Amino acid sequence: MRGRKKAYLYVILGLLFVYLGLLSLLYSSEAANGNAMIKTFGDAFWYSLVTLTTVGYGDLVPVTPLGHAVGMVFLILSAGIMVTLLGAVTTFLTSEGMPFLMLSLQRRKNWYYFADCEAESNALAANIYKEDPKALIIYGEKRASQREILDYPCIYISAPLGKIVEKKKHAGTECKVFLMKENDIGINRRATGLHHLPVQVYARTTNGQDRLSGNINFFHSYECCARQYWRSKPLCNCEDTIVLIGFGKYGRSILERAILANIISVNQHVAYHIFGDAREFLAVHYRLGEQFALNQVSEERDSLVFHTETWSENRTILERADRVIICEDDEQQGWDIFWTLKKYYKAIGRIDLRSSWKAPGISCFGANEDIYTTQQIIRTDLNKAAIIINEIFRMSVSYPTLDWNQLDDLHQQSKIAAADHLLMKTRILLQDETITDTTAFAVKRAYEMYCKTKRFEDIREMYRKLDHMRWLRFYIFYNWSYGPIRDDAERQHPMLCQYEELTQEQKQERDAAWEMMGQIYAELG
Repeated sequence: MRGRKKAYLYVILGLLFVYLGLLSLLYSSEAANGNAMIKTFGDAFWYSLVTLTTVGYGDLVPVTPLGHAVGMVFLILSAGIMVTLLGAVTTFLTSEGMPFLMLSLQRRKNWYYFADCEAESNALAANIYKEDPKALIIYGEKRASQREILDYPCIYISAPLGKIVEKKKHAGTECKVFLMKENDIGINRRATGLHHLPVQVYARTTNGQDRLSGNINFFHSYECCARQYWRSKPLCNCEDTIVLIGFGKYGRSILERAILANIISVNQHVAYHIFGDAREFLAVHYRLGEQFALNQVSEERDSLVFHTETWSENRTILERADRVIICEDDEQQGWDIFWTLKKYYKAIGRIDLRSSWKAPGISCFGANEDIYTTQQIIRTDLNKAAIIINEIFRMSVSYPTLDWNQLDDLHQQSKIAAADHLLMKTRILLQDETITDTTAFAVKRAYEMYCKTKRFEDIREMYRKLDHMRWLRFYIFYNWSYGPIRDDAERQHPMLCQYEELTQEQKQERDAAWEMMGQIYAELG
């Protein structure tokens, strides 16, 4: 690269030497003629300039034979110069030159870089542009001629990410990088090569923990879909029979979120009927029987009934279900099941269908514009709430605890699960099942209700028991068990027992998950 630059320099110096030589010839030949119009070196320079640029004012012309010869050289060169300039401008506009210039002029904006422009990237970019007026959307590829024009301004640039990030020069916020294509061997391999850049990376993956290193974060489309489903269509008190058809990646994630978040009453007994191959799920989560009635319906606690037969063989369950969730990984297969149910079965409850696009008159979930949002992928508010919960918990106990950055992935997930339950807590406190979003106003009202009602011992005990149920489910889901002392290596904890067996101090620790609402509504506002 250095040798090439040196060669370019020599070429430029050579052309400059030839140009100055031609000017000297023109000046010396014309200045010696008494009738010449070009009498000074400045006149010669001006004549060359208007000739080479093809302007041709005609105010100065050579009169000597040598001057005519030099003038002919300038005329010939002018055509080449114009072609070269036109080519340079065209190259600048159609290559990286123009995008890099636009990047340099917008360094202080909030940069969002997408490695590709597919449906998922487009959905997230559109949501970002709606939320952030200072957003600059960058796609790391050339624009395809057949691609539809997007609804928001963006820059297409096919260049190494490091070269793009250099243009920001650390102005404004860090660039956020999104790798929306799954590229897995346990982790998204493209993400691991970006740890040295001053960017925040969010990479789509199918497995693994949420964070690899300081600047590399992972998200799971199936988990995003499940979280969006239970937030937009939360469990209601009147529901006690729920059917899941399809137990692939989406179905499994929806059941996992139900296990971790659907705690609304100390007396609930919701039966989940699952149709699909659940052998691996049950083998991995081998302690679920400690909190759920497995393969039988209980009137005292929640039940998980895994059916080995097909859904079409269970007409009675389908027709008495409060809701049927169709969550096949194969979207077309899901639509086929939906139309079959609507055409041939007497379904009493609601039918929710996973679909990447919305259809009028049909209760769909999992549309790209709902899954791929900043709240789902960057999760700023959710993580902030989880950090607040951890700090409140640290202040509420007498023994030493870790701050957020010292927690491992499992214990961070524990606090995130507590924050995720905020919607249910709000609905419980306000006794309002129409609430589907944790707005600052709703959380504030819920916290005020908590402060009013916690004075009554029986109600406060109910609040504590509810959160202990949620906490128990989380650790049982990750195969923890009771032990007299906490042992993370053995996955044992002294509080993994029924609420009645806890000490008074241990019961009081459950207050933190409710008290945090007082700080969270201020953050949301």
